[in-house]
Amino acid sequence: MLWWTIIPITILSFVWYMNSAPSRGGRGGAGGGSLGTIYGHEVTPDALETERRNFLLYYWFNYNGRWPSAREGVTDTAIHRESYIRLLIAEKAKALGVRVTDEAVIAAGAETLRKLGNGKQPVPMDQFVQQVLQPQGLTAKDLENYLRSDIAVQQTMMAMGLSGALVAPQEAAQLYDRENQEISAQAVFFSYSNYLAAVTSTPAAIEDFYNKNMAAYREPDRVQVSYVVFPLSNFLAAAELKIGKTNLDNSVESQFRQYGVEGIRGAKTAEDAKKIIHDSILRQEQAALLKPVAFDFVNAVYAETNLAAVAQRKGLAVHTTVPFANNAAAADVLNLPESFVLAAFKMVAEQQSFSGLVNGTDEVYLLALDKQIPSTVPPLEQVRRRATDDFRAMTAQSMARSAGMMFQSNVTAQIAAGKTFAAAATTAGYPPVLLKPFALNALEIPEAGNHAEIRELKQAAFTTPVGKVGNFIPTSEGGFILSPQSLEPVDAKKKTTELPQFITQVRRARQNQAFNEWLQLEANRELHDTPVYAEMTGAHSAK
Repeated sequence: MLWWTIIPITILSFVWYMNSAPSRGGRGGAGGGSLGTIYGHEVTPDALETERRNFLLYYWFNYNGRWPSAREGVTDTAIHRESYIRLLIAEKAKALGVRVTDEAVIAAGAETLRKLGNGKQPVPMDQFVQQVLQPQGLTAKDLENYLRSDIAVQQTMMAMGLSGALVAPQEAAQLYDRENQEISAQAVFFSYSNYLAAVTSTPAAIEDFYNKNMAAYREPDRVQVSYVVFPLSNFLAAAELKIGKTNLDNSVESQFRQYGVEGIRGAKTAEDAKKIIHDSILRQEQAALLKPVAFDFVNAVYAETNLAAVAQRKGLAVHTTVPFANNAAAADVLNLPESFVLAAFKMVAEQQSFSGLVNGTDEVYLLALDKQIPSTVPPLEQVRRRATDDFRAMTAQSMARSAGMMFQSNVTAQIAAGKTFAAAATTAGYPPVLLKPFALNALEIPEAGNHAEIRELKQAAFTTPVGKVGNFIPTSEGGFILSPQSLEPVDAKKKTTELPQFITQVRRARQNQAFNEWLQLEANRELHDTPVYAEMTGAHSAK
């Protein structure tokens, strides 16, 4: 069975595909064939494209102005699947009779632009279209479609998750107590770093370790590319000359009078706003001047199928990368944009020699594929230092865990004989760390530092009786033992103040859970004959 899940509250299927292997077709196998049916209606390319654009805007609004990308953990295949989920919800909304009025869309748009202006002066629509939508190939109509879709989705969520909102105040009060009651505890942490000095790493031990863990040192498929870059800055002088200083200054003043400081995103003062407007005008002109030059170069390269020769003739430098893999770290290693990495591996997937123009932040690139390097396991001599470090860390971790388990047995016996946890731990040479009172809803336990995850500490604290010693909990660092000292009463005054909002949050979470369960069932049934169902089946069977 496939699991189609959604993000709490925002209700989109944004979890299940994160660990799914992308298909080689890129867009999930929909190209050229049937797109399937949902609730008996044929899926059309236009409807699917509309929902794709809706998702792009959804992501931008909900993820701090970032667009979905592979670096964000969102591949083209994932967006394709997300579009199907949105389309399913849209069809259900129609079946439920959900109708979104133009007045509701206008009100939502005004509120959206107001929020983008930090709740003060709304961001002007033309500015939002020009600075946010157009660079992504989106339009004002796409924004209208998204707002209409978002309202319909929220209405559908409320309708299909209604049963989950029926939470009695008494039940919510009990949940509040459970999440807010604080516990104080003492803990002893066993860190592998304290045992590194005792590790003996002989050549034979390192070789044996490497042979048993060769898969951990396997290098992924990599590529090496040559490229030519066209920086916008090369066209700055020409852009300034074409526009003219007087015209540029007048344009800046005109736009500033129209928008003011509040209407320019990122501006805090009038000088900031004018600088942003000034740079934006120049940037547009630079891009306009760069475009024909870059396209002329691309056409010549494709005609001659030789990037180096064309670059030499035109006096352009050719750069060559080190081999790199298709992962999020590659862009940082290369000090190149993520779009560069994606374009390189797209050439491999599509068996192309050249990439076409690739947009960066302040430049465009043309790539040529130099070589493909298949996955391989390097010999020990190439990774000996890394293997030695791994061996020492793993051995020290094992020593730390052995010490922790021996300590647990010892301290349990001493407590049974009448000693306190603190006294027994100190006698054994492990003075405990006092953890100040914390609750299940705590976001941090500062006294624990980085010795253990907060989830592990909470689990140990709230499942061990006060005054007793918990089990030894292994961690990546080594492990820890925790002993709860006391349970603090819930602050009655604070509870009275916070309970109404807590009840609302619980009902919303339960409503979302009910909607999730509905969506899982609907998606498994209604998307059965669509390309994304085949993708998920293949992805899961391959695991």
